[in-house]
Amino acid sequence: MTFAASDPLSNPTFLESLPVAIYTCDKDGYITSFNQAAKNLWGREPEIGKDRFVGWWKAFQSDGSPITPETSPMSRALRERVPSSGEEIIIETPAGDKRIVLPYASPLFDAEGKLSGGANTLLDITDQKSGESKQALLAAIIESSDDVIISKTLKGIITSWNRSAEKLFGYKEEEVLGKHISILIPPDRLAEEDLIIGKVSCGQSLDHFETIRVTKTGEPKQISLTVSPVKDKHGKIIGASKIARDITKQKLAEEQLQRYANSLKILNTIGRAISEDLDVQGILQKVTDATTKLTGAQFGAFFYNTVNEQGEALMLYTLSGAPREAFEKFGMPRNTAVFHATFSGQGIVRVDDITKDERYGKSAPHYGMPKGHLPVVSYLAVPVFSKDGTVIGGLFFGHQDAGIFTEEHEHLVNGVAAQAAVALDNAKLYEEIKVLNSKKDEFIGMASHELKTPVTSINGYLQILERSVPDEDRNKSYIVKARQQVGKLSTLISDLLDVSKIQTGKLPFNYVQFDLVTTLKEVVDVMRQSNSSHTINLNLDPDELIIVADQQRIEQVVINLISNAVKYAPGSEVVNVYAGIKGRTAKVSVQDFGIGIEKDQQDRIFSRFYRVESLASHMSGLGIGLYISHEIIARHNGKLWVASKPGEGSTFTFEIPVEQPSNI
Repeated sequence: MTFAASDPLSNPTFLESLPVAIYTCDKDGYITSFNQAAKNLWGREPEIGKDRFVGWWKAFQSDGSPITPETSPMSRALRERVPSSGEEIIIETPAGDKRIVLPYASPLFDAEGKLSGGANTLLDITDQKSGESKQALLAAIIESSDDVIISKTLKGIITSWNRSAEKLFGYKEEEVLGKHISILIPPDRLAEEDLIIGKVSCGQSLDHFETIRVTKTGEPKQISLTVSPVKDKHGKIIGASKIARDITKQKLAEEQLQRYANSLKILNTIGRAISEDLDVQGILQKVTDATTKLTGAQFGAFFYNTVNEQGEALMLYTLSGAPREAFEKFGMPRNTAVFHATFSGQGIVRVDDITKDERYGKSAPHYGMPKGHLPVVSYLAVPVFSKDGTVIGGLFFGHQDAGIFTEEHEHLVNGVAAQAAVALDNAKLYEEIKVLNSKKDEFIGMASHELKTPVTSINGYLQILERSVPDEDRNKSYIVKARQQVGKLSTLISDLLDVSKIQTGKLPFNYVQFDLVTTLKEVVDVMRQSNSSHTINLNLDPDELIIVADQQRIEQVVINLISNAVKYAPGSEVVNVYAGIKGRTAKVSVQDFGIGIEKDQQDRIFSRFYRVESLASHMSGLGIGLYISHEIIARHNGKLWVASKPGEGSTFTFEIPVEQPSNI
């Protein structure tokens, strides 16, 4: 430090030891001394006896207006001979740094009371002001935050409480300060506080901890809690800061979404289940079970809307959640005022307490629910419409508590009811088709059986005529042709009878042991004689193949496959027949090089009365030969399939076990 000889504060040890900036001036304002702290504050070193009043580079009032040396606190103190203090100013260094300073300028007098100079102490309050600003900002943020912000000691005593905490929990700040945080914690969650304090005491934070806290009125609130340790200036943990966010609505929304997802899952499951079912009882039971579960009902039921000779009547068809006897012992409900809206198709009925509804208890003999009836308070009824708009019936749900069913339940059940209506229409149509199909099968069987006798008689008469007519008689050829056509008719009638027997499960089978190789040779020989237009090749792997099967039915299959190969390959001259054995399975294939079969029709050609579309218009047949063959092979625990490409021909193959199960 530099001093003038006349400086009244000329003790260098005293000035240099001060942690604050201080400098002195003579009575004319010229700087006579300054310490290192002043030099650091100014960012420059003033010249003794030259710089006047101040040692800084620039200074400003707190409002930003500049301060000149002549208007500085030191100048005023010397001029007015009174101290000038408490005025905040801003000092800027040549490097551009700015500091907030409190100057304390005082005049100095000699022993005679004359002004000898002045001393100015400059207190740097920049950090203090910054801290105050930060604290004010932090306080404003905390107070205006939408999140609950609470601080507490390590013993759980509440030390701060913002407006959001007051809004969420209902306590005013003065009601909770100094009280234990447990006033917000449900009794069954008090152990959470020990866990939180334990983590905080170890310097750990707790992030997004979802829990439940209670308000002043005892209302539970779901919150997401973040807890952080609070430290003093020495780094010691002295408490905890809690930030809580009310997630009650969010959780309710999540639960609603989850319920919606579960409902969609159930709806999809119901949709698939009932669309795959063509049984009315099965469809309605699935619908009743699923909707009872969806609504949370104690029981659910489906009642058919039927009409008897006495008028309208309701019939219980399916029930879920209760034994059937619980309804039937009281008799079926009638079309009373409560049920009328549903069975007349007026719409959905949902009542929080059916016993208080104006339509309730108006009909004799019970005037309400009979004694011992399942308790029904919450009531929901949804009509089920057919596609023509008529009411098929209604889904009914009950619960012993009030206010169970919601508008959401209405929509869900109504959606299921719409799906059920379609499925019921399909099931009804299927039942009608089954009845018609049964009548058709009955007619085919009866007609085939009735035709068998006259056709046999015609064939007998033709045989007699054939033997009685000389060979040279030109009419004999017509008789032969007539017998051939009668033979085809007889075969067709036999096939129709087989179809009828297959449908009724009465197609007879006689399992015997025989050599399949020998049988194939005999069949091929017969087919060669009757189909001279084609060369039928027989390729046999073994010389002998002993199997247990119905020999006549296996011959029937082979004949049918070879006949088709000749019939559907008119432009080809070759049919190949293969036979072999694979393990304990006999395998036979018939290959032609004809027109082939499209891929999308290959699975359908084994269906009853199905004919390939491209052949139906110019090839005779009823489409039952392959169906009969397929059923015969299936009855032998085997399989029949085709491999084919359009324009390249087809190969039909069947496999059957060498030995049949003993229980056949």
